[in-house]
Amino acid sequence: MIKLIGVLIIIIGFILKLDTIAVVLIAGIVTGLVGGLGFGEILSTLGSAFIKTRYMSLFLVTLPVIGILERYGLRERAAELIKNIKAVTTGKVLTIYTIIRELAAAFSLRLGGHVQFIRPLIFPMAQGAAEANYDNLGEEEIEEIKGYAAASENYGNFFGQNVFIASGGVLLIVGTLGELGIEVTPLAVSRASIPIAVAALVYATIQYYILDKKFSKKLNKHKSEATE
Repeated sequence: MIKLIGVLIIIIGFILKLDTIAVVLIAGIVTGLVGGLGFGEILSTLGSAFIKTRYMSLFLVTLPVIGILERYGLRERAAELIKNIKAVTTGKVLTIYTIIRELAAAFSLRLGGHVQFIRPLIFPMAQGAAEANYDNLGEEEIEEIKGYAAASENYGNFFGQNVFIASGGVLLIVGTLGELGIEVTPLAVSRASIPIAVAALVYATIQYYILDKKFSKKLNKHKSEATE
């Protein structure tokens, strides 16, 4: 029971609004000491955990960079760029991104992400495309575009990553099926994931097409076109 003292420390630390990292670190050290580990062994365990999750640290480093780019007009420039392209629609922007995202995931390229791409680039571009075509875009439509933009990232990443033979998802499937007595190879799982990825892309494209049709029916065309 005493080994759960780390949980108590974290709860008290959060209630008192103390420094989060310090609270978690102290809770880990105390838990290790009451669990019978030496101080050196605890530090070694913490160091190993840090090394294994260093990619998460790299992800956190990108956040302030994205924030600075947004601060200096990245979103506005992305929207303006799209507005200058004729015949572009929200659905086309999202379709192109989903294709790129799936291909990147299929080749295990770290291209995409809600924080890195959707918020600062894809959503402003999709919104800019809608603003270029309609003159009465409301808050409801903007929220809808935001949801579809987030979905484009999920479609591309989730269904594209298993096409890569050495992805974590493929290895997890192979390992789980192996424990159940079903022997499959990573190559077989990767091949089976290809039609699923294609089907997801087709489904997403149809969704975006319907979204464009919905906006076209619901909203007024741009004034310049309406007067023609």
